[in-house]
Amino acid sequence: MSGTFLLFVGGLLGLFGYAYATTTIPGANPSTQAQSNTFYWSDGSVMTTQGSTNRQNVDLAQVPKLVQWDFLAAENATFYSDPGVDTQGMLRAVYHMATGGEVQSGSTITQQFVKNTYLSQDQSVTRKLREIMISLKIGGQMSKQQILQGYLNTCYYGRDAYGIEAAARTYYHVHAFQLTVSQGAFIAATVNEPSLLMHADTDPQAKAQAKARWTYVLERMVKIHKLTDAQEQQYLAAGFPTPKPYTPSAGMAGQTGYLVQTAEKYIEAHTSLTDQQLGHGGYQIYTTFDKKKVSALSTSVTAMEQKHLDPQHRSADKDVQVGAASIDPSTGAIVALYGGPGWNKGHWTDNADATGVPVGSTFKPVDLAAALDHGAVLSPGQPASPITPASKFDGDDGITIKDQQGRELPDSKDPTGLLHQRNDVSTKWGYITLRKAMEQSVNTPYVQLGEYVGYDNVEGEALKAGLLRASLQYDTPGFYIGTSTPSAIRMADAYATFDDGGIQHEPYSVTKVVADGRQLPGFDKPKGTTAMPASTADTVTNVLRDVVRNGTGTNAQALGRPAAGKTGTTDDYKSAWFIGYTPQLTTAVSMFKEDPKDAGLQSMQGVGGYAKVFGADMPTEVWTGYMTAALQGQPVQQFPPAPQLGQSMDEYGAPSPTPSATAAQSTPPATPTAPATSTPTTAPCRGHGKHCVSPSPTDTAGTTAGTGGGLLGGTTGGNTSPSPTPTTSTPAPTSVRGGP
Repeated sequence: MSGTFLLFVGGLLGLFGYAYATTTIPGANPSTQAQSNTFYWSDGSVMTTQGSTNRQNVDLAQVPKLVQWDFLAAENATFYSDPGVDTQGMLRAVYHMATGGEVQSGSTITQQFVKNTYLSQDQSVTRKLREIMISLKIGGQMSKQQILQGYLNTCYYGRDAYGIEAAARTYYHVHAFQLTVSQGAFIAATVNEPSLLMHADTDPQAKAQAKARWTYVLERMVKIHKLTDAQEQQYLAAGFPTPKPYTPSAGMAGQTGYLVQTAEKYIEAHTSLTDQQLGHGGYQIYTTFDKKKVSALSTSVTAMEQKHLDPQHRSADKDVQVGAASIDPSTGAIVALYGGPGWNKGHWTDNADATGVPVGSTFKPVDLAAALDHGAVLSPGQPASPITPASKFDGDDGITIKDQQGRELPDSKDPTGLLHQRNDVSTKWGYITLRKAMEQSVNTPYVQLGEYVGYDNVEGEALKAGLLRASLQYDTPGFYIGTSTPSAIRMADAYATFDDGGIQHEPYSVTKVVADGRQLPGFDKPKGTTAMPASTADTVTNVLRDVVRNGTGTNAQALGRPAAGKTGTTDDYKSAWFIGYTPQLTTAVSMFKEDPKDAGLQSMQGVGGYAKVFGADMPTEVWTGYMTAALQGQPVQQFPPAPQLGQSMDEYGAPSPTPSATAAQSTPPATPTAPATSTPTTAPCRGHGKHCVSPSPTDTAGTTAGTGGGLLGGTTGGNTSPSPTPTTSTPAPTSVRGGP
């Protein structure tokens, strides 16, 4: 065994020696001068180019000594004494490669310089081994000063800055030799996460992270004895050296900056490429963005703002923002975004992809879908009862809300100690159908419905439709009327699931990435998954068509084609939404008000001269203007007819007899479908969707969904399914009011 071990070790050493002896240091890559990235519209035309031009190499002598040590303290304090390779890091990388794990990058400055200057950014075992060998060997041909100079000139620092001279100019409007130790500490920090830290002057999250990393660099400078404690305290007392405002190239003006940002985030999420690697350039990036639709969406927002907003003469109109996203429901392709007035206007946050804006009553269709699929526990201890849009619930303002155990929910702020749910108006609706409550955006029926369906079931429906868990609020009554904060992209995607007959497609923005003539893997079109039965999706669509025909969404009738949609407004009118769709296109529009210097939403009362800002007003106007232009020249398509549903139940106390046979649609029913069975069935191709035969799922409550779908099944089913597992958590009190 000892002999075998020694032979093995000797063999490894021999191989290492041979590799070292035969390794030659190649000439510097032309890519050291940083190529640009080219982004393409969906039609293949060039959207913009990014990178390559902002680079000026400097001698190490032009970089102050202590600024050099900022980088060494942050990245590689043993640079002047180590052999150029982190031995532990090398062994760790070899282990990961041998076990099939991710190929890890070099951790020393020498290794990063070698990768940037002599090798490609390819994440392969061969490239990693060459990096290690060249890093070990390069010390014989180059001095440490030459290596450090090359490193500082080849790093990417964000803001299209390649090299420390460009970084000094873009962040502080000075030359590299004029940088202070404090400024150098920040610039050294940007190497780790340039796409975030480049916005440290305007983005609170980026500034917090930059400040933490800046503090760490100064602490390290003290630890390696390049600064004294007193000097560190002096820099800390002077405060974080906030970068100067960023003035991007003209090619990133308007919506282009947001589109590029969205595409880059998608690339990083679907490949091993990092922000730094993308920053080195050389990539051809083909996107899903439709040039005409992006222009139409921006034009529609501008037209609304010019018509209604006058911040120079009406203070309420200041700091009003819009975010919007438009998706092809049959694929999930993001065809248009509106992220804000533009990077060139100093607005860096992409409002289309930002969370933090409550969606209000636009969440109610998710409640309805969950009720159709799982039913509602209308009597404590009883199985879930079937629900349809014809089911009646108490619509009066100020009613108490009960949980599945029949207990009234508490509210410590109410004199009675009980929650009294509010509507936007005090209309005495009495018991009204869920269809009517959706049309008029009445809150109380949907809060009560949500409690009877159960948080877990509604949350599960939202997740399957395409919303992200991190954006969903915890279990409170307000959850059912939109206290969650998904982005406009994700809300458009959830409604696209209704639009495509229950098939959910992950939203995507990149179709192809090419580097060095080679197409990178990871950009296949996402496959659709069955999120809910087609009958559920088509029933929700039918109800949302009535919102446009008879309810709060009537302003969307100006589109002049079949449309479905929902308005949404939140407490104190802090946000207003309209999300709507035709068979070909789904679009979400949000509107809110936020002072860029003081995070937190503000009331929009008085904005545009409106005493109360509803989703039915300015957001719907943006939606209608955009959809009219985006669909111009396309054929008018019809939605599939709503299915005929089985029996349903009303809330206890409703005047109508229960159970009652209901017709759940306001359009002629489709051909009756087969009743639900205990084995999965297949659904044929549907009219406007592009998916064919696929098995129908079994929902989490144990109800098998056939082609009829949901708890109700087809025309003869719907009253024999087992009940869902009741939720056991007690919702926290809330008095959130959603509105139209």
